[in-house]
Amino acid sequence: MSANAATASPVAVLGGTFNPIHNGHLRSALELVELLGLERLHLMPSANPPHRPAPACPAECRADMVELAVAGEPRLICDRRELDRSGPSWTVDSLAGLRSDYGPARSLGLVMGCDALLRLAGWHRWRALLDYAHIIVIARPGWQLPGDGPVADWLAAHRMDSADALRDRPAGGVLTLELRPLDISATDIRALCRAGRSARYLLPEPVLDYIETRQLYRDAADNN
Repeated sequence: MSANAATASPVAVLGGTFNPIHNGHLRSALELVELLGLERLHLMPSANPPHRPAPACPAECRADMVELAVAGEPRLICDRRELDRSGPSWTVDSLAGLRSDYGPARSLGLVMGCDALLRLAGWHRWRALLDYAHIIVIARPGWQLPGDGPVADWLAAHRMDSADALRDRPAGGVLTLELRPLDISATDIRALCRAGRSARYLLPEPVLDYIETRQLYRDAADNN
């Protein structure tokens, strides 16, 4: 990256199984880009998620659907790096790769939901995440941040007060944001497909066409 990385707009990454990616993911991604002034947001499909069973839908198909979903929006990109590695898709390894790509001075953020934050102490090398990036926590209605324990202490030590603080340093802070959620569920989309019902308007048309052409999510075994 350029020598002006320290003054360039921040970048961030949002990981997930994206099984399948839908309009709720995309709306939140676009709001993040605009709220934080991101140059780009990497949408990173997890190939072998270490904290849950791997989806029945192959990682290549899930990444293809992300590619289709973000086509035409240059601020959102599909990042396939976890498909190119063997073994569990450890987030800390992906952040190390992104940090190498962008250099030491660029502000980099890792986006996660409150549900992931509550399980963070079980993640591989979770304390090292802040060595590579800021953590951007998306607060959803009904969720509460941990009130005690190691993650709560970690939050208190690294909490940032505003999105502007993302630009002050390349990594090391935790920012909590509230976004307007769209009540769309990948689980519900898979159930609709399995029942032979339409998922139109819940996800982009090219993604729906991809699902229908390949007859994804038709079997009960696909519903994970």
